[in-house]
Amino acid sequence: MTFSRFVLKNATRNRRRTLLTVLSVGFSLLLLTVLMSVWRSFYMDAGPPASALRLVARNRISLTFTLPAYDRQKIAAVPGVRAITPMNWFGGVYINNQPKNFFAQFGVDPRAVFHVYPDWQIASAQKQAFIHDRQGAAVNRKTAKKYGWKLGQRIVLRGTIYPVNLHLKLDAIFHSTGFSGLIYHQKYVADAVAWARDNDGAFYFRVASASDVPRVERVIGAMFHNSSHQVKVESEKAFQLSFVSMLGNVKAFILSICSAVVFAILLVTANTMAMSIRERIREIAVLKTLGFEQGTILRLFVGEAVAVALAGGILGSLLGAGLLYGIAHSPNTPMMGGSLAATPGTLVTAWAAAALIGLASGFLPAWRAARLNILQALRHVG
Repeated sequence: MTFSRFVLKNATRNRRRTLLTVLSVGFSLLLLTVLMSVWRSFYMDAGPPASALRLVARNRISLTFTLPAYDRQKIAAVPGVRAITPMNWFGGVYINNQPKNFFAQFGVDPRAVFHVYPDWQIASAQKQAFIHDRQGAAVNRKTAKKYGWKLGQRIVLRGTIYPVNLHLKLDAIFHSTGFSGLIYHQKYVADAVAWARDNDGAFYFRVASASDVPRVERVIGAMFHNSSHQVKVESEKAFQLSFVSMLGNVKAFILSICSAVVFAILLVTANTMAMSIRERIREIAVLKTLGFEQGTILRLFVGEAVAVALAGGILGSLLGAGLLYGIAHSPNTPMMGGSLAATPGTLVTAWAAAALIGLASGFLPAWRAARLNILQALRHVG
């Protein structure tokens, strides 16, 4: 019998206990995989290359304060800025106020927005139809699928921030990984609401190259330094994270949950191995009588612990990857959730964590059992 087969036989001796341990570890690793993927998506993933070239200019005081519309021309004149569009949150009500009917709605410059977002995939004919229709709307494919919208359909948004209702015609459906809402012509609102003509919520703009980003940030910051409406310039990723920060210290929350998950796995696996080894003390004496060395016995039990933990880790991480895929492709997922995915690096990290936990939890009881002399082991009852 080979070493690996011997380990497998021992691990499956009490199948019910092994199955429950694998499921417990699997559930914990599912949670750990999801949390690690959220951490990577929020704080490590830079996003697609086009996203790294996009910057956001907003009022330094708060997102609730607007910027003068003429600031757009000033920003557009900065060397290195290729395209700029206003992005004005409408916040309208579709059908009713239930959360399931909520989606992002932004007023934009229809001619500039697709230059700021060249990574959006849209048919040329649909793009032109949207650009030339003052009441036109373009929507992400996931949102259109969620509500069953078709091209040419009429969509009514009841105004909350702006005292106007938007009667839109769906002219275009595009695909994007980062934005999952609807855009319309800002001129529509500006023509209906006087104070909306001279104010914009934020400006999204794209620069020529990554090397231009820090220089453009400095130039625009200095340009409005003594202005009554100081401008804050940040990357698109940083702007999105500003909304996450409103929830509190998300980093500390994720780290604390991950620590609790690892500790729980360690306790579960250690308890299983302690019970398993305690039931086989006399067998250890027999193995030693047959000539098995202390190191060999230690490796057998540690290998069993690692095998059980790794089996649960692989099961849980793969289920977590499937869960993340479903979340990322769900029509109800918010903007930042569209990039959630369990990368190969995340899966390998989860498997390595499971193996290390199995090693740590099984080493001490296995070491104690391997050190027993033959007479002590034969006299053991329990």
